[in-house]
Amino acid sequence: MVPRFWRKIKYRYEILTSFCENCGNHYYPQREICPKCRREGVLKEEKVCDYGKVLSYTVVNGRTIALVEFDNGAKMLAEVCGKVEIGKKVRKAFRKYGEDGDFGIIYYGTKFIPIEEQN
Repeated sequence: MVPRFWRKIKYRYEILTSFCENCGNHYYPQREICPKCRREGVLKEEKVCDYGKVLSYTVVNGRTIALVEFDNGAKMLAEVCGKVEIGKKVRKAFRKYGEDGDFGIIYYGTKFIPIEEQN
């Protein structure tokens, strides 16, 4: 696939949630039926905001995996680069995930980085 077409795949570079217009909750990953309202729920697709906070985290094979809660209430597990603390604010960042060998395709995606507090 040509790179310019890859960039247009909305699920590739955006984090999308389902927003229920009936109960007002956001869900990640996206759902087809609202877990709370069931079939009465009306779901629409929304992008998450760029900022969130760390609710919990663990280190697995040298990588920090955190439960991030966004301002709209959606939660997701994601890798966080840098020093992490519970309650710390983070923001989305476009980072390298890996590559297929020395001359293969390089994979990029969304990770999170801590926001440094201003004094």
